[in-house]
Amino acid sequence: MSLNEHSDLINQLRECGQLFHRRGWSVGTSSNYSVVLNNDPVELIVTASGKDKGRLEKDDFVQLNAQGQPLIEGGPKSSAETMLHVVLAELDSVGCILHTHSVWGTLLSDYYFDEGVIEISGYEMLKGLQGIATHDTTHWIPIFENTQDILALAEEVKSRLGDPMDSMTHGFLIRNHGLYTWGKDVFSARRHIEIYEFLFEVLARKIMLPKREAHKSTGSV
Repeated sequence: MSLNEHSDLINQLRECGQLFHRRGWSVGTSSNYSVVLNNDPVELIVTASGKDKGRLEKDDFVQLNAQGQPLIEGGPKSSAETMLHVVLAELDSVGCILHTHSVWGTLLSDYYFDEGVIEISGYEMLKGLQGIATHDTTHWIPIFENTQDILALAEEVKSRLGDPMDSMTHGFLIRNHGLYTWGKDVFSARRHIEIYEFLFEVLARKIMLPKREAHKSTGSV
């Protein structure tokens, strides 16, 4: 078993790292990315811990099983958040999971934490999320509390994913931490990152804008 068998998928993740680093979404060795090789039982390739995502090498990845254990001896250590990837990879529709740390996402995750979700409505860019065909829709992004207990957080995420009444369909935020999103393949997941980051910046800048008074006609003739 060798990572060389999956070099194309790994190169796609490396390209994501370069893009996200340039955009300021994966700086200072933050973030982690994975591709799913099998959903049942889970098998995936995830970025190694502590790597500069703008300069990922082909060996900066770890192949893991459903317990988050490496399948290849002697490789680097996987991300501390590996089990979040594992629970997402259990979904049949998931082929790639991406996690970023942007300024706007971090700010909004704290600003909206008491509400528990960020609600987004009416923006054309929502159509970039898989399955959304019109801007005339409302989309919710859940927010989880930040914790160093990743196993507990993974169980909380898994519970939400298994709830048919829940609104967590494309991604979630961790408070003062970052964004997780997923897709059927690397391209889809990367698109979701780009859509979310655009919408986060729009929302945050809108909050900062001064209140605009309604225009009043003078009625003069």
